[in-house]
Amino acid sequence: MKVRNILVIGAGRSSSSLITYLLHKSVVEHLLITVADVSIELAQEKIKNHPNGIAICLDVFDEIERKNAIKNTNIVISMLPASLHVNVAKDCINFGKHMVTASYISDAMMELNDQAISKKLVFMNEIGLDPGIDHMSAMKVINAIRDKGGKMLLFESFTGGLVAPESDDNLWNYKFTWNPRNVVLAGQGGAAKFLQEGTYKYIPYHKLFRRTEILNIEGYGKFEGYANRDSLKYKSIYGLDEILTLYRGTIRRVGYSRAWNVFVQLGMTDDSYTIENSEHMSYRDFTNSFLAYNPNDSVELKLRSYLKIDQDDVVWDKLLELDIFNGNKKVELKNATPAQILEKILKDSWTLKEDDKDMIVMQHLFGFELNGKKQQIKSSMVCIGENQTYTAMAKTVGLPVAIATLKILNGEITKPGVQLPITKEVYEPILKELEEVGIIFNEKNVDYFGYNPDELSL
Repeated sequence: MKVRNILVIGAGRSSSSLITYLLHKSVVEHLLITVADVSIELAQEKIKNHPNGIAICLDVFDEIERKNAIKNTNIVISMLPASLHVNVAKDCINFGKHMVTASYISDAMMELNDQAISKKLVFMNEIGLDPGIDHMSAMKVINAIRDKGGKMLLFESFTGGLVAPESDDNLWNYKFTWNPRNVVLAGQGGAAKFLQEGTYKYIPYHKLFRRTEILNIEGYGKFEGYANRDSLKYKSIYGLDEILTLYRGTIRRVGYSRAWNVFVQLGMTDDSYTIENSEHMSYRDFTNSFLAYNPNDSVELKLRSYLKIDQDDVVWDKLLELDIFNGNKKVELKNATPAQILEKILKDSWTLKEDDKDMIVMQHLFGFELNGKKQQIKSSMVCIGENQTYTAMAKTVGLPVAIATLKILNGEITKPGVQLPITKEVYEPILKELEEVGIIFNEKNVDYFGYNPDELSL
């Protein structure tokens, strides 16, 4: 068999498991894996001197470099930031190459759909964790319910990137396992929208972290979920136009959201303006800048009084743990926004240590009516990372991308066009292979509307 070339653009943290998977398959599948990154050292690190791997330096903004790399491959995996996919996609159209990304489908990407179809090219998007595994695992159950003649009434879906229990050593029960900036800005950009019992509901940002749901994950205890910005965007895509309740959310440990709400209420998560002389401020100065002037009261007293936090409240202990009242630590960021300063403060406490492990938690709830009875299925998945290279996040984002890429290359996924993984042709074989590497959903019937779950089965 002729050697097939897979081009991976972007060698960041999420690409570790992806590249290792492809290199492991390279002998049997006759693959050459070209890893391209602006940092040749980072690309070489991911290849690990494998004979079927090549590391190249690539500036994606250099049109000639980018086109040469894409022209000489069979399929392209873009692990770039979402905003940079489109130029890669246009080159793939021009040179007749399939493309895979883990990112949401943008309007600009969707505009290429007709061209991709006309050239019989598969442009698979949203094939990471969230979006990705969430789509596939949800559609597997939704389609099974439909195949039995059931009617969907409720769909709730939650995902969270967290610290593993054995590495959980702070009061927030949280550490950064992905882009810290995204954590600080979470929930901004408009009200959270969802559907509850046939009624559209909206939660404005300043109330978002006080409206949470409690989740129980077997073997791991209680968690909480707060609403994603738009739970309705997949209503039609999932074929849930008649559903009564549709809610998608983010998972945290219980108590996180109430404490995080302090930063929201103070204004520390704002990214719309810069703070004067920010590089000279201490953490204490930064905190004080959001509080009223009072020459007689301490910063601590002013904050507790303003937000009505008792001294024996665990929220207060969480704030103290983050050192936000430290007068010696300096911000050292010039012309920084409040959100940028808060991110720096949080990195001091929430950066994973060398031996720390991360954890991915996902849970779906499916409510439906079948044979005149209302039933509910709970589907849960927990994945623990191995180390700082092969994290749970890298595994759950990268492996679906890698598996889909190989199946497209081998002609097992053939439907052309810009798409996401919601058809059986795509999700069934990928979920099956993910189970082989420990990414497994446990599904069970649970009590719903007073019925005995032992009597109900799909």
